[in-house]
Amino acid sequence: MKLPYLESQTIDRIIEMAWEDRTPFDAIEVQFGLKEKQVIALMRQQMKESSFRMWRERVTKRTTKHLNKREFITGRFKSQNQKL
Repeated sequence: MKLPYLESQTIDRIIEMAWEDRTPFDAIEVQFGLKEKQVIALMRQQMKESSFRMWRERVTKRTTKHLNKREFITGRFKSQNQKL
C-alpha cells in the first residue's frame, strides 16, 4: 500500500496514537489523513514483526479503536493534540 510522505516526527505521533487504547482510528484519520488500512500498513512497515503482531492482536480486541463500536461518546478523555 502506498503511503504519503510523512516526517519522522509525524510517524512517531501516529504510532503513539495507534498504540493508545482509547484513541480511535477516526481521530488519526482526521488529524493525519490516514485511513485504518494505511495506519496498519505504516505500523507493519515501522515495527518489528513480533511487535506488529502484538499490536494487531490488541487492536482487534479493542472496541475503543472504532467509534461506531464504542458504547460511549461523552465523558471520554480528549487530548489537546487530538482534533476529533
